[in-house]
Amino acid sequence: MSSPHTIGSRIRALRQEHEIDLESLAKITGLSVSYLEKMENDAIYPCIGPLHKVSRALGVRLGTFLDDQFSRDPVISSINGRVEADEALHTGRIPHAGYTYHALAKGKNDRNMEPFHICIYPDNGERKTTSHQGEEFIFVLKGKLLVVYGRETHVLSPGETIYYNSIVPHYVGAAGDEPVEFIAVTYNP
Repeated sequence: MSSPHTIGSRIRALRQEHEIDLESLAKITGLSVSYLEKMENDAIYPCIGPLHKVSRALGVRLGTFLDDQFSRDPVISSINGRVEADEALHTGRIPHAGYTYHALAKGKNDRNMEPFHICIYPDNGERKTTSHQGEEFIFVLKGKLLVVYGRETHVLSPGETIYYNSIVPHYVGAAGDEPVEFIAVTYNP
């Protein structure tokens, strides 16, 4: 069973609190029941796109799954020395997550934007696009970032940014054999 502090356990608790079964959540989000089960059981480390769909379906902000701390404004965060995901969000059952992310607005419960520090590791897996409501802004810190946006493909270097509507199917990953590190801000209207 999942720890009460993992992403999966938080999704399950909110789904049950809203009295929504997995089949209904699958219909609302467009995600398969088996994918949602894997999310809830921490068998996969979900990327932001599917998390965004689930948060929207449950009527909560994306950060609800990533932090449960509350503090007063302003919220100050740091990426110094942070390259791994928060221990509470990853069960360790997956040999190596394809990426890690660190929420940069922990504690700000009235936020409309979701800022993250993300590191994506190279893989030879399927480049599956996702789409969801809102907008995304990315600033590359290290490495090369591959962005597939609709039918376009872009490779960004450190110091470059991209800003797009998330409703257009998109994929974000490492370009090449090295990890890529970036700051991403998502907005959900």
